[in-house]
Amino acid sequence: MAEGHEGTADPRLEAEGELSMARLALEGGDLRHAAGHVARALAFDPRLPEVHELLARLAVHPDGGPGLYPVDQPAYLGDVVARAHTFAVLDHPDQALPLLVTAQCHRPDGAWADAAWMYERRTAERLEPELVRNSLLRLAGALGDPVGEQVLSALRPYLALVDLCLEARPEEPQLLWAASMLLRRCGRAGDAVALALRAEAVEPSFHAAMAAGYAFRAEKRWEEAERAWLRALQFDPGNLALHTDIGELLATAGRPRDGLAWVERALEQDPQDPTAFPTACGMRFSLDGRLEHLVALADHLRERPGGDHPDRVLTQSSQSRHWLGPIPPPTEAVVDVLHRLQEQGGAPEGSRLALTVSAPEPPSALLALRLAAPGCTVEVGAVPEPDPRLTVPEVADRGPVRAVERRLWRYRGTTAEPAVGPPSDQAQEALRTLASYPWRHLPAAYDDAVRLSALPLEDLLGVMAHPPAPPNVAAGVWPAWIRRVQAWACLGIAHHRADQPWEGSERRSALIDLAFGPEDWAAEAALLSMAATAWVRPEARKDVAGLVAWRFLLAMEAARTRAVTVLDSFAHLVRAVPDMDPEVLRLAEEALRDDSDGPDATGEDGDAGDTRGTAQEREH
Repeated sequence: MAEGHEGTADPRLEAEGELSMARLALEGGDLRHAAGHVARALAFDPRLPEVHELLARLAVHPDGGPGLYPVDQPAYLGDVVARAHTFAVLDHPDQALPLLVTAQCHRPDGAWADAAWMYERRTAERLEPELVRNSLLRLAGALGDPVGEQVLSALRPYLALVDLCLEARPEEPQLLWAASMLLRRCGRAGDAVALALRAEAVEPSFHAAMAAGYAFRAEKRWEEAERAWLRALQFDPGNLALHTDIGELLATAGRPRDGLAWVERALEQDPQDPTAFPTACGMRFSLDGRLEHLVALADHLRERPGGDHPDRVLTQSSQSRHWLGPIPPPTEAVVDVLHRLQEQGGAPEGSRLALTVSAPEPPSALLALRLAAPGCTVEVGAVPEPDPRLTVPEVADRGPVRAVERRLWRYRGTTAEPAVGPPSDQAQEALRTLASYPWRHLPAAYDDAVRLSALPLEDLLGVMAHPPAPPNVAAGVWPAWIRRVQAWACLGIAHHRADQPWEGSERRSALIDLAFGPEDWAAEAALLSMAATAWVRPEARKDVAGLVAWRFLLAMEAARTRAVTVLDSFAHLVRAVPDMDPEVLRLAEEALRDDSDGPDATGEDGDAGDTRGTAQEREH
């Protein structure tokens, strides 16, 4: 359905302008043009009384009526609304209501139904219960649960009509449970419960029991919701979607194992049920944390694209684990100092802040500090072994990577400088757009990053060392922003020359160079991109699992003699990669457990660097 007229500054003025044009056309006897202007006026401001007055004149004109507003596809929204109100003027509310519901489903926040006839008892008495029921169900199916305030305001005429219909036919079971479905979405859960139970009392049915269960669930009355859905199941024992609903209800109520048992009963009847299979994957992951459940769900979604439910389950589950959804926060001492400065309102004007860190920190962390506090200088106390400024092959003789060709940073002593040039304006803008939004899950991030596939590799590398400014330029935003920009840039690298097989590809080579280069946030981003590739390319899983495992193990080895600020993040990445070696996975989980038990797990010791390094501040 076409809308038109988007982005206007003042809809009321636009509507009044269209109304003036309609009057002129009507005075000239041109009903068709007058009706067109009325339809556009309704699209701008459906509440304007003068528009409804002129519409009524056109409705009763000998040459007027509904035919003035064609609804051939693609229909114009204003024509649909005008045709509906024309039918109402001609005393045909049975033809008007379905048209209004069509408009409302298309734009739920529009006040398309706000007209006097929707509030009249006579209208409710003339409408057949079946038509009202079907209209309510169509409308409810297009709404959120619950609806927002703006949508709720637009729905008030329907709620008034529902109340009048229920007064006219208080014992009509189908009307009762259909009204329950709408009222629940509109925040009237108590009324929805009462209506559904009345429907069951008059005529027990599957739909009435389902409506009762939904209404009880909205009020968090879990046991009553379960009993209602068990009643519904008696009418339709083979309803696998209801098995899944009961399972999700029990999981929400704190009984996840009982819930999973219900979903598995559905899977016994259909192992690939489009509702039960995704739900079971999400529940199993929440119970045991094994990534294989979400990988199976992602494979299911890739083989059967377009499913809202599996995507929603994968999204919800991914947000509970670092790198699958949220990017872990940085742990460097300089970042902690930056956040403390922000909490204190920043350094005094005109002062110059000097920091001394006990060891080199990732160049990207220092970049964040430099961009957030341009007057700050950093001095490095010492360089421990193995040297974090060197590439992994330069300090370790183990692992699958024997050389690193591309470098994001070059060092002058302990000072890191970009080894790549600034990116193009196009690359800056593309990364700024993508980095402004979090990803739903890793397969979605991989797919979204295809927008970067046309950028040269030099641009994608350049934007990691020369990031665009964030939308919010507050100083404390820079660290998280740079991490997001680098993550998306590496996801873009995963699409570079995608025609090449993964093994031996230029994109694999570039990501390895970043991952096995000097310790930096860029290494985390590169490993993330490999992980995302493994999620969507099963043929790459064994290779990616090996590369990520080795990078983590080498960081573990370095951590025996010095702080490795990215170690926890590497451990989280190990937990995000499909088909990871169980022993490496165990080591990663132990490393995270050990860190969470440390003195700074809750920040109570107050040392900015804890065991990872320290920073001392001096102001001049």
